[in-house]
Amino acid sequence: MESTLRTPDASSVTVGVDGSEPARGAALWAAAEAVRRNRPLHIVHGADTDGRALYLSAETIEEIRAAGRELLDDTAKAVSAEYPGLLVTTEFSRTDAVTALHRAGGLHGTVVVGNRGLGGFESLMLGSVGLDTAATARNPVVVVRGLGEGEERGTVLAAVHDEHDLECAQYAAREAELRKASLRLLHVWNMLQSAGNVATMLDGVGAIAAEHEQVLQSLTDTIRDEFPDLGVEADAEKSVSVAGVLVEASRHADLLVMGGRRAPTPLGLGRNLGRATHSLLHHAHCPVLLIPRFGSELWSTP
Repeated sequence: MESTLRTPDASSVTVGVDGSEPARGAALWAAAEAVRRNRPLHIVHGADTDGRALYLSAETIEEIRAAGRELLDDTAKAVSAEYPGLLVTTEFSRTDAVTALHRAGGLHGTVVVGNRGLGGFESLMLGSVGLDTAATARNPVVVVRGLGEGEERGTVLAAVHDEHDLECAQYAAREAELRKASLRLLHVWNMLQSAGNVATMLDGVGAIAAEHEQVLQSLTDTIRDEFPDLGVEADAEKSVSVAGVLVEASRHADLLVMGGRRAPTPLGLGRNLGRATHSLLHHAHCPVLLIPRFGSELWSTP
């Protein structure tokens, strides 16, 4: 691992860059976030020269290193011009981008990525580096989406599913306080999955709805008690598409905070993101802050 300036602070906001416009936008978003949190910004470029050393010449590897350092310098200068008081560090890594970002983020930092990289299609889909970074993270990851879609809305949206999302809601409340914004807790439940079958749904939909509203009310009461000066709105909605409701709600938020549940894999590694999480990372209209969790436990929060 090579550093062009110095190693990151343990609580730095870390952002990955690859020369693409979404990555540059993510770097500027991450810089604003670092200023807001009063933390340094650490800019990382993972070139994977170690992984490609067997089939690249020494001359080509040196060209890649030079280009990477130039990219880091240019990005740091752009960030410093926009935020002159921000402490900025950079790192050129010989490993792949995902490994480099996780290593730089450590256990307590926040990692920021753009919504697609140089290898991505010119579409709204999340690139493979961003997706892999989010899917394997043990610390919070922000996928920066929705830049340029309008003015700030003054709202942080938290997607809450059950009582295990209390820490996610608390994290979202702190984010809202940092932004001097309000907090909206949104609980979306799939009517068909909750009912099990049509007959049960027709007989007990009212009771099912009451159970979901009770979960939301309990979370809301706790957040209001802990953050008495924060404006908190809570909504429970039923739909056959949880992701669809959350995507639409993200149009009216500056940040979407959600717990990143992972569906078990055949090897039990838990590296696959759940369907709703996957959809939000691809289609949300605002940046998505993913708090990693597996099963009923959060892995870590800074």
